[in-house]
Amino acid sequence: MPILVKGVITAEDTRLAIQAGAAGIIVSNHGARQLDYVPATIMALEEVVKAAQGRVPVFLDGGVRRGTDVFKALALGASGIFIGRPVVFSLAAEGEAGVRKVLQMLRDEFELTMALSGCTKLSEITRDHIVTEWDAPRARPAPRL
Repeated sequence: MPILVKGVITAEDTRLAIQAGAAGIIVSNHGARQLDYVPATIMALEEVVKAAQGRVPVFLDGGVRRGTDVFKALALGASGIFIGRPVVFSLAAEGEAGVRKVLQMLRDEFELTMALSGCTKLSEITRDHIVTEWDAPRARPAPRL
């Protein structure tokens, strides 16, 4: 039976999970309920993806609130995204119709983000489409006056 290891947020844990035979990795901080100072999953994602080296799929769990979050996760190398709180909250508020509504909202926002980024297919989403807080400053050409 394929096993996905959840709760991985470091390169070291990624390597250990793969060595132990994991079929995939789920980057998760468990909603930051265990430690209030744990890194956000989006900040840990790229390190985990790089450590996995394409040997297993890497999924993001946590912190997804908008379609732009889905786009960012895919640009950082996620194979897929798990959505928790928005679905649970919408289920509690409006039942099945609420879940359908929130998923459609996420899809619409994601599709708009793809269009505004010039992407027509998922495979066109790359790391070059986003800038993160931890990126080295990029040299910008001086404006011509």
